[in-house]
Amino acid sequence: MHIHFQSAVRFFCALSLLLLTGSLLAQGAAKPPTPEERMVKVETDVKDAALAGHNAWMLTSSALVLFMTAPGLAMFYSGLVRKKNVLGVMMQCVFLMGLMTVIWGTYGYSLAFGGTDKYIGNADYLFMKGVERHFDAATNSVVTPMFNEGQPFQIPRLTHMLFQGMFFIITPALICGAFAERMKFSTMVVFMILWGTIVYIPLAHWVWGGGILAFVPLKEGSTGNGIAGGALDFAGGTVVHISSGVSALICALVMGKRLGYGTEPMPPHNLTYTVLGAAMLWVGWFGFNAGSELASDGLAASAFCVTHFAAAAGALSWATMEWITRGKPSVLGAASGLVAGLVCITPASGYVQPMPAIAMGIAVGIVCFLACTKLKSTFGYDDSLDAFGVHGVGGTLGAILTGVFATVHVCDTALVSDGKPVGLIDGRHQLLIGQLVAVVVTWVLAAVATFIILKILDVTMGLRVKRDDEMQGLDLSQHGEEGYIFI
Repeated sequence: MHIHFQSAVRFFCALSLLLLTGSLLAQGAAKPPTPEERMVKVETDVKDAALAGHNAWMLTSSALVLFMTAPGLAMFYSGLVRKKNVLGVMMQCVFLMGLMTVIWGTYGYSLAFGGTDKYIGNADYLFMKGVERHFDAATNSVVTPMFNEGQPFQIPRLTHMLFQGMFFIITPALICGAFAERMKFSTMVVFMILWGTIVYIPLAHWVWGGGILAFVPLKEGSTGNGIAGGALDFAGGTVVHISSGVSALICALVMGKRLGYGTEPMPPHNLTYTVLGAAMLWVGWFGFNAGSELASDGLAASAFCVTHFAAAAGALSWATMEWITRGKPSVLGAASGLVAGLVCITPASGYVQPMPAIAMGIAVGIVCFLACTKLKSTFGYDDSLDAFGVHGVGGTLGAILTGVFATVHVCDTALVSDGKPVGLIDGRHQLLIGQLVAVVVTWVLAAVATFIILKILDVTMGLRVKRDDEMQGLDLSQHGEEGYIFI
């Protein structure tokens, strides 16, 4: 037995040596690659590595922006309402994550980013046509459609669609803060479908899809659709914050005040939720702003930095205003201030330096504090969770200050300025005019469209829950559940 085992070992060793020798001889006979072939392979490898890096960052950013809606915004808002409405607010956020995703995937993305018309997109990407992967019989391979194809960096169009879709989710959810504790859930669903289709989608096309508010690069002979040269909106100052904030104000005015507003105490039921939600928003906002570069590069790092700095300055500024006027800084003030700082820097995040970002955070903390206290009390409207005071006012200030602080030292000069001055800090005032025009257009669209939608729904469905249902709370009256059951 031992002799047979030794023979078998010798046989397999000899066979392995023979195969190895044959392999080495075959390799030696193969023709070595030419320098041109080596260069092509290196370029292909570099492009593949860049694509992997950009795509990984953008998928991460997409997840971060979704994280902003729930648990971020859901906790931030639900902590501010009374305990009988905590589930109602959370349900609005979670339901909109589903509803707006389906709208975006079926027709929203196509109308926002399809075609080159200056007013609205086309049917290029309806039902994910031209977005989803498909088999190409000519090449006998699966093809992934790309966004920015032919540009220095590109990502799968699926990734771009997902990233932009997360914005479409959180923007209408922001409006919910204005009518919290009193709108019928069924009406809210229809309102958001109409609002997303009539307000958000066209506005996204106008700003980011080459429409009437798109920025025209500062190059000789350059042409574009942008009114007054268009506006710079890196991550959604007009598209997200002004549109939702102004619409929130209209909702508060049309729907009227909550029962007992101004005569009964309505303190936040759980500030712990609110602070944790604000912290989650701060983290998620890095994907919101830095992700809007659509690549993992130096400009993304700059956007990440200024986002953080503005949030920090906003938290300090708002809390300091309370310290001065009320004698004590509150945790709600700090949380509100950091969100205001994030809102303000959003349109400017890809265009400004870190020190101006701190200045913007300080300014918006003061302005939004006054909007949520003095302005609100003067006019007496019931913007339940200050959606207008933070997003409408903060977004407007941020869009204007973008025209002041945008600089050639940060902007992608190949796409924006070609080395020319950009904002007022560079000595150029034209951008500020474009920003003001974009603000006015966004205000008018959001206000008029929201008013008309609400009036139609008020006649057909009714906007508010019944008096007894509002007193009972939306958790039970709209969903048949309670947020807190202690047994």
